[in-house]
Amino acid sequence: MGSSEIRIVPITCLPEIQAGDQLAALIERALVDCGLRIRDSDILVLAQKVVSKAEGRLVPLAAIEPSRRAREWASEHGRDARVIELVFREAKQLIRAEQGVIITETRHGFICANAGIDTSNVPPGCALLLPEDPDASAERLRAELGLRLGHDLGVIISDTFGRPWREGLVNVALGVAGLSPVTDYRGTPDAFGKCLKMTVIATADELAAAAELVMGKANRVPAVLIRGFEHEPAQGSGKELLRRADRDLFR
Repeated sequence: MGSSEIRIVPITCLPEIQAGDQLAALIERALVDCGLRIRDSDILVLAQKVVSKAEGRLVPLAAIEPSRRAREWASEHGRDARVIELVFREAKQLIRAEQGVIITETRHGFICANAGIDTSNVPPGCALLLPEDPDASAERLRAELGLRLGHDLGVIISDTFGRPWREGLVNVALGVAGLSPVTDYRGTPDAFGKCLKMTVIATADELAAAAELVMGKANRVPAVLIRGFEHEPAQGSGKELLRRADRDLFR
């Protein structure tokens, strides 16, 4: 698999998303307003925030009563106890907690800081939770947009995560539909004829990271269209990118 040229095109015409909004209809309208025509094999990368907002995952902190444990931890590290309470509720497992950061395994299986809960780019006094099922959200959007636009899209729902051993954050794929999230080179020869035994590329993560170069953190570009990436349509699932605990050297 290889692509000679890939285009990453911002979709700049989406409005501020509210709970209950029909994302597929808003994306269709935004594509028209931006003068973009969809082709088969295009890939839509959508920021997790707009999906979570549409699905009603914005939580007013005034409605959260922190537990004693959350209050104690928040007091020790100078954090908002209500946000910490949400982290505890959303976490399947606490992996590590120090220096004011809680590394968790979410109910989805993601290993990330603070259960993926975010208070940036949301109204004051609110916190945003991850979608309940990012794969299902991606598949729903893929199906609805396919009916509306008459073309088969790949869809990636992305979010920004930190990485072991590396400084800086990158966008990764949470939910995937319409394409394989990995490219498996095992069993194929390298440039010198040696059989590759371990090389599996996290294709959906690479596409999500590339999309962030156009999205930016404060540019208010929650969606991009990636064109020219050669791939075969596939069912796809972000779960394929999750490493089993018995193979995770960082736990």
